[in-house]
Amino acid sequence: MTSPRRLPSIRIVLALSLALASSLSHALTVAPYTPAALAAAQRAGAPLVLHFHASWCPTCRAQDKAFEALKADPSLKVTLMEVDYDQEKALEKRMHVTAQSTLIVFHGATERSRSTGETDPAKLKSTLQSAI
Repeated sequence: MTSPRRLPSIRIVLALSLALASSLSHALTVAPYTPAALAAAQRAGAPLVLHFHASWCPTCRAQDKAFEALKADPSLKVTLMEVDYDQEKALEKRMHVTAQSTLIVFHGATERSRSTGETDPAKLKSTLQSAI
């Protein structure tokens, strides 16, 4: 029997699995970051991007608009996980992130590229494509 304490992480993994499955038939998928979701995506060898995001950041808001437009692009079968820049200090330290609006692109557990402060939709698309 699964303990009640483990149920939230199971739900998170299931939600991520659904998001990853939908990204196989759809374009860019945006999901919240959780340690369990990141671990599951990396174990699955999935293309993913961590977006270190702050709600107060104008650059992040400009990136959000670009990502919203890119959701319809069928060539971007990538999951973008939004990481709360103000809350995830341990992850930022581990990933050597020093500014909000940072993107870290992975294919599975392998880092492919990084970008900080970019808002040009074409350049953001190119960055996302490096995960594929």
